[in-house]
Amino acid sequence: MKKTILNGVCTAALVGAVSIFAAGTANAAPKIPCSTAKLIVPWKAGGGTAVIFNIFENIINNEVKAEPKIQVVTISGQGGNKGAKEAKGSKPDGCTLFAIHQSAIVSYLNGRVDFTWDAFDMVAQVTKTPEILGASGKAPWKDFAEFKKFGIEHPGEAKTGATFGSTSQFMWLLLEDLTGMKFKYVPFDGTRERMTALLSNTVDLGTINVASGRKYIESGELKAYAIADDERSKFLPDLPTLKELGVDMNYALVRGVVAPKGTPADVIEHWSQVFKKAAANESLKKQLDAKGTVVKWLGPKDYAAWFKKEYDDHERVAIKIGMYKK
Repeated sequence: MKKTILNGVCTAALVGAVSIFAAGTANAAPKIPCSTAKLIVPWKAGGGTAVIFNIFENIINNEVKAEPKIQVVTISGQGGNKGAKEAKGSKPDGCTLFAIHQSAIVSYLNGRVDFTWDAFDMVAQVTKTPEILGASGKAPWKDFAEFKKFGIEHPGEAKTGATFGSTSQFMWLLLEDLTGMKFKYVPFDGTRERMTALLSNTVDLGTINVASGRKYIESGELKAYAIADDERSKFLPDLPTLKELGVDMNYALVRGVVAPKGTPADVIEHWSQVFKKAAANESLKKQLDAKGTVVKWLGPKDYAAWFKKEYDDHERVAIKIGMYKK
């Protein structure tokens, strides 16, 4: 009898020990072979994307206190593709992350690279910066209705500043597809050049956002016809959404984080949770607010579904205009 009781106690103790060990193993942080992981931002330091991820870097390292830490490394050139190529070719060990947005789609569709978003493993979507249909302060249309009417009745006459084959052009291409308007595209190398062209009345139209355009809209130096978002901006509450104006369209620069293909699932989950915690930080939200950017966190599965739909929408337009032949 005593032997039976003893055996039962030993068995229970063994089961408990195994359970504790298993739980500890399941909750253990994955092995990432670096003390600091690099987060490649494929655009210039000081640009919008670099600034946003610098904020994440600070919060992750000092508030979330993640291990490993992260460090933003800017690798600019080739319209974001130089950094993308380096990230794609990096070891899938959790020590390299990549800051991404829709440029990964348009660079593929216009033939600049032979890979797109699905060449990476999704970690998390983190922010969105809605686009505003902006115009020169001297543009002749007082509101969206007049602007739309002109774009349909005078196809190809409204001069629109854009970097060809970039997100700054695709917003207008999608608008053409949905409304029947047609624009005349004038090429510029980047956001700063397009903004200068708008302010000098060199072009009629161009995308702007709250951070870059608010003071010019309020001063009358620029016009704004609509914001391509689900709801009005709290900073520009009088500016209607495209949906309010009868155009079922959202367009924002949506930023996220991915990892080289083949990164272990537990490492992906680790980084996904790190960015989720950072995205919930009130200081981070306040700093992004000042940039006209909102937190929009999605985990790996939902982020992949979002990217797939975004790709399909862009591909449809690229095929329609002859940019991409599937």
